[in-house]
Amino acid sequence: MELVSPILDIGRCLWQSASTRAAFLLHLEKNSDSLEIAIDQLKNLRDDVITRVEEQEDKQQMERTKRVSDWLAKVEQMEAQVTKVLQQGKEVVGKKCLLFCCPRNCRASYKLGKKVSKMIGEVDKLKKPGDFDVLAYRLPRAPVDEMPMEKTVGLDSMFEKVWRSIEDKSSGIIGLYGLGGVGKTTLLKKINNQFSNTTHDFDVVIWVAVSKQINVENIQEVIRNKLEIGNSIWINRSDELERAIEIYRVLRRKKFVLLLDDVWERLDLSKVGVPFPGNNNESRVIFTTRSEEVCGYMEADRRFRVECLAEQDALNLFQKMVGEDTLSSHQEIPQLAQIVAKKCQGLPLALITTGRAMASRKKPQEWKYAMKALQSYPSKFSGMEDHVFPILKFSYDSLNDETVKTCFLYCSLFPEDHIILKEELINLWIGEGFLDKFDDIHDARIEGEYIIGSLKLAGLLEGDELEEHLGVSTECVWLHDVIRDMALWLACEHGKETKILVRDQPGRINLDQNQVKEVEKISMWSHHVNVIEGFLIFPNLQTLILRNSRLISIPSEVILCVPGLKVLDLSSNHGLAELPEGIGKLINLHYLNLSWTAIKEMSTEIKKLTKLRCLVLDNTKYLQLIAKEVISSLISLQRFSKLATIDFLYNEFLNEVALLDELQSLKNLNDLSINLSTSDSVEKFFNSPILQGCIRELTLVECSEMTSLDISLSSMTRMKHLEKLELRFCQSISELRVRPCLIRKANPSFSSLRFLHIGLCPIRDLTWLIYAPKLETLELVNCDSVNEVINANCGNVKVEADHNIFSNLTKLYLVKLPNLHCIFHRALSFPSLEKMHVSECPKLRKLPFDSNSNNTLNVIKGERSWWDGLQWDNEGLKDLLSSKFVEEYYTITDSLISYLREELPMLCNILNLPLLVAQVTPFFSSNQSCGGINSLGSISWFKPPQGWLIVNADAATFGRENRTGWGMIARDGSGYFIAARALSLDGCFEVRDAEAMGVREALSWANQMGWNAVVLEMEHWWFFGPYSSIKELILPAMVWSLMIVYILFLILKTLGSPLCGILQTV
Repeated sequence: MELVSPILDIGRCLWQSASTRAAFLLHLEKNSDSLEIAIDQLKNLRDDVITRVEEQEDKQQMERTKRVSDWLAKVEQMEAQVTKVLQQGKEVVGKKCLLFCCPRNCRASYKLGKKVSKMIGEVDKLKKPGDFDVLAYRLPRAPVDEMPMEKTVGLDSMFEKVWRSIEDKSSGIIGLYGLGGVGKTTLLKKINNQFSNTTHDFDVVIWVAVSKQINVENIQEVIRNKLEIGNSIWINRSDELERAIEIYRVLRRKKFVLLLDDVWERLDLSKVGVPFPGNNNESRVIFTTRSEEVCGYMEADRRFRVECLAEQDALNLFQKMVGEDTLSSHQEIPQLAQIVAKKCQGLPLALITTGRAMASRKKPQEWKYAMKALQSYPSKFSGMEDHVFPILKFSYDSLNDETVKTCFLYCSLFPEDHIILKEELINLWIGEGFLDKFDDIHDARIEGEYIIGSLKLAGLLEGDELEEHLGVSTECVWLHDVIRDMALWLACEHGKETKILVRDQPGRINLDQNQVKEVEKISMWSHHVNVIEGFLIFPNLQTLILRNSRLISIPSEVILCVPGLKVLDLSSNHGLAELPEGIGKLINLHYLNLSWTAIKEMSTEIKKLTKLRCLVLDNTKYLQLIAKEVISSLISLQRFSKLATIDFLYNEFLNEVALLDELQSLKNLNDLSINLSTSDSVEKFFNSPILQGCIRELTLVECSEMTSLDISLSSMTRMKHLEKLELRFCQSISELRVRPCLIRKANPSFSSLRFLHIGLCPIRDLTWLIYAPKLETLELVNCDSVNEVINANCGNVKVEADHNIFSNLTKLYLVKLPNLHCIFHRALSFPSLEKMHVSECPKLRKLPFDSNSNNTLNVIKGERSWWDGLQWDNEGLKDLLSSKFVEEYYTITDSLISYLREELPMLCNILNLPLLVAQVTPFFSSNQSCGGINSLGSISWFKPPQGWLIVNADAATFGRENRTGWGMIARDGSGYFIAARALSLDGCFEVRDAEAMGVREALSWANQMGWNAVVLEMEHWWFFGPYSSIKELILPAMVWSLMIVYILFLILKTLGSPLCGILQTV
């Protein structure tokens, strides 16, 4: 029995082994079916996983996990193996023998059956890990999200400036401001993409669109997403402060760039959670805004104004929008396209909108209609009312004061491209009653200044100082053409009403009866108008501006048509010699401007204008009579102005004393600007506390009988509103006594004085200027007696630098002061000085500057010989200021009018034609651009040799008055006056043409006077280039050549030279 048991065990094992192996053979087909089912299930599971993971990858910006990737790879490998095995199984099953019961190759079938059985297990094993809890993980966001944008036009220069600022570690916050639609967002996108395309050390660049209504929660959400702060963390931060803390926690460890687009008000970065950029973290915040004021609110370290495109860039953008197909469709269209593009004045939004609207217009007639529509009815042009104006209107809507909005819309009364004098605009606002909340007109004027500043900061108004002569800078503002079109559209209730009519071309006003009733303001500017016909009755008209016409008179019917008129502006009608008959019927008139007219008389009818608040009579040189009691009858008058430019200073017919008598009787008068030319009128003024309390601008002219002017302490105190003081041609006044010993530092003598001009006056002492703390412009011209500007020891007062001397001075002009040797004995900081001009001051060898004077100073102009001869205590300061020096010889035309009153002597010298030819003809032959003769280097301004004359000539165009004038002065080699001439013509010529005509007139005058040795000097030689065509070049060249040859011929003929015959042939 002991032997049987082991034998049975062996048999049992053999049986089990044999049966298992037999199963591989016998169940091959069944197991293959099971394997096929199992692999299909695995494939279905794989497909489900792939669907889920791809969805997360595509929609949620995630990446599959390593486990998922490995599992999918194994499934793919297993599928290939199973497919091969199943194919082999099918072949074995199809080749059975013994009535299809047994495989032909048992050994091979056995191995295959075993493999199938094993694979079933492996497939089942792969199914289990396919049930994933996590398929993918969130990808870390790229440091910069590149933004789609087209190729920019005209932004490269601005981009480079901003990018350099970004690279500057001191520029933590950078503001980009400018008009709506000017390209600020495009520039910011370009900056964003530059971070994507260049190497930098910033960890993250975040773009946030802020929009008009700041929503801190939305801004935090955008930043949170970029920083990938998890949902679980963010949800637990329930309020704004906690989320700000979380953002701050993440950002404080990073060097970041935050790009904020379209900021309208201050965004408190700390409320958002953004660390304040500084040298510690070297991060940057860059934002765009329409308002420069926001740059201040945001504490921007650097601010950049994004300007409209230059003319060529604007044309390129416009042509790109129109398309080459349209541009080449007709030979006239490219030229018409230039005109249409110019109307947009470089504003990209308008260029793109207009360009797209014209992209399919291939007929010249369509383009000509578009030009007309843009000129006359811009709101009707395709895209303007729907796309351009609404975007620009956001800036208007952001104005938080209705008065500011009203004042802005009023600017649309001025013609396209018109430069508006700031003083004039504020006067009109006052006359309209916009600034009526103040009883004092000076407070109203301050509000007007503030409103202009607000409009400029909002980007709705542009402005600058336009320098006319010496330092006489006139502050001006203007509207961009498209902004003006938008303002006019808004003023007329989105183009639905005709409240405002603006005409700059002649023509009848065609309105129906209902439209006539709507009209409240009419503005007509055209030098083509010489008669008014068919003027309609405007029952609700409040404002009539009629300027720059050729009108000699205004029909009385016009007055009858405007019974409710409050503002009447007839200025710059140079031929208008009389007031319209019946003007006294305008009993509601508040504002009357007759400046630059030929009015001869103010008739008694003016007495009826008892509501008149503002009367402006500037430059009315023909005004001979103001009827008795006319001015004193204007009981509501607050502002009276009768000033004159240098061309109109003298009016020997007007009784100034009688005028002052009537002015001082007006109880409401508190703003006075006036010229006084007699000693009696000056004495009357300084004996009148009332007039002194009103004076804002005072010009003393000639005053031939006065030898001194004594201003008492009480007078100085009363003249608290005096902003501008001029003494011109007062050649008898040798002393202006202000008595410094009576003045206290705490009580400045001229607390409001901003502008002082003293010309052709033998005045000696100007030390009293230390008590004019707000002085901004100082001009001293032709004052032979001035030795020092500020005398350190004057009377009982010792002047020291701590008096804050000239602390607000921005412009200093010292011209033809032969004895001036010192401005001040010690160095001054001049913290506000921007421009200095010194000419013909040979004894001035030192400038009272210190190291701080370089901070604001932009330019120092003068003769090269004077600059090279200056003495310096600090060579480092000399090096700093040398870059600011510009060589310029200043022509003195200031005393022209005085010279013209003298008899002109007839002198005879020799004409220096070779020098004239040498200086003039090279420009024509080479067609080179020459901004001024100074820029030529080897040829510069110089005094003529002994025996020669120097003729200074200048031309001036006055677009506002539609007039061009020329002045010429002849002096000898020592600078002494010989003769002078002045003339003017109606019409505003191009600057280049005006200068060329000035040269012609100067040469003609020299020839008439019989002078032979003449060096011709002019301030500008713009007419020498650059020229846009050969035609422009050849015509003046021919004129000049003929003129030079002719004059040379006359001289040689006089001298009996044999060359005369050759020239005669020529």
